[in-house]
Amino acid sequence: MPNAELLELYARGLGVIDEARVEFGPGLNVITGETGAGKTLLLGALTLCLGADAASARHAFGDDVQVAAVLRDRSGDEVVFGRESGANRRVRSTLNGVATSVEALRVAGESLVTIHGQHDSLTLRNRSDILRLIDDFGGVDTGDLERARRRIVEITRLREVLGGDERTRERELDLLNFQLEELEAADLTSVTELDEALDQLRVWTSVHDGRAAVVAAIESFDGDGEDALLAAFARNVAALASVAGLDDAVTTLEASLASARDAVHDLRAFIDREDVDPETMARLETRVELLQRLARKYGGTLAAVVATKESLELERERLTNAEVELIALDQELRDLTTREATLAAAARREREKSAVALSAALGAQLSRVALANASVRISVDGLDGSDLQLLFTPNPGRPEGPVQSLASGGELSRLLLAVALVSVSDGVVTVFDEVDAGIGGQVAEQIGDCLAEVARDRQVLAVTHLASVAARADHQFVIVKVVGAHSTTTTVREVTGPDRVSEIARMLAGDHLSEEARALAERMLGATS
Repeated sequence: MPNAELLELYARGLGVIDEARVEFGPGLNVITGETGAGKTLLLGALTLCLGADAASARHAFGDDVQVAAVLRDRSGDEVVFGRESGANRRVRSTLNGVATSVEALRVAGESLVTIHGQHDSLTLRNRSDILRLIDDFGGVDTGDLERARRRIVEITRLREVLGGDERTRERELDLLNFQLEELEAADLTSVTELDEALDQLRVWTSVHDGRAAVVAAIESFDGDGEDALLAAFARNVAALASVAGLDDAVTTLEASLASARDAVHDLRAFIDREDVDPETMARLETRVELLQRLARKYGGTLAAVVATKESLELERERLTNAEVELIALDQELRDLTTREATLAAAARREREKSAVALSAALGAQLSRVALANASVRISVDGLDGSDLQLLFTPNPGRPEGPVQSLASGGELSRLLLAVALVSVSDGVVTVFDEVDAGIGGQVAEQIGDCLAEVARDRQVLAVTHLASVAARADHQFVIVKVVGAHSTTTTVREVTGPDRVSEIARMLAGDHLSEEARALAERMLGATS
């Protein structure tokens, strides 16, 4: 599969960079220039394109900043990463011209670019990255182990769906049976039973509460006393019947008396109703309380209660029928657990072997990357050997410790260069930011040789201030800062031929170029061509 490649990098309004556009080539690309000209700032534009935090990054956004990076992925397609800010400093991220999130930029960039800088790289501090190095270097294949673990997770989930272990399933069945017994004992007649019962209870309560008033009315109208209204009414009608000429009036009064006695009869029938006796009302009240409690407990309505009952019946049937399937899953789980332990032990042995070999290979490269007095060792722990730690000591006789604690920024960058020399290329663009800081002479030449070696099978970008490193590059780019009375401008250009000789000579002798410096520069470039 082809390697990823950074084709173009653009920055505008970023620090001292007014506007710069750089088109990189394959192999080793170096960026040179005077201190403060913006070399590392240009790589900062790349980190921002790949999702670095615009607010807290060393190369933070200001007003009207734009950065963009064009990369070719390993399938040959171009991918454009972009960040820009306006006058309000609100940062907008884009991927292939479409608005996206910073996280999407990071995810897309991780498979294309690795940046090894004194401040930006975490490659040797992350255990997952060290694990990948170990597995790639030793050809450790953990596919069977990972598949076994995925199946164990899947079986565990299936067992939970089916009720888990026998005790758990029995507890769930006990609860289901209790709930179903409660619902079945209620013997619901319909989903409207509660409403109907409440209506009936309201009627009966009204009858019960009005009984005293009806009894009083009956006593007043037709009681045994002399002052009963209907008795007095009857006596008066009888007295009027003997008076001539009142036949029509008497007939009307007699009809009224009969109607009143019929009404009193109805009142007596009302208080004599058998369906509103206290026991019947008590039973209805108890039923209403039961239906209301079930409704509150199982969904708020009797319709929800009925639906819950059906659901619980299905769940009870499923758990009852799950026993056969669970027996098979439990057997598979036991077999897989044994297999996982065997595969994990084998993985640990292979990783221990790979760690020893990789530690030795790294140790053989340390003198080449200006770490001649240092030592490294990869410790392996955990059932499958995945608990890894890169231990480092910069000088003999000193205790070793985690690389993130003991290695300086420069040491970490050079250690990463050693890793790149011995590890299998993953085809990503590899960036080194000032990997040669604090070194010179013969050691600097060795760093240049190492960078050129790494660049044989991937594209490499490096910021350098050493001529011996720059001379090994396939492509050299110079950043020049021009300070005027009222403005500062920065330009970036690729140098070739005589211009490159002049830049190498400047790196050797400073701004006062001599024929000796130019001659040495020509020899250095000739020796690497």
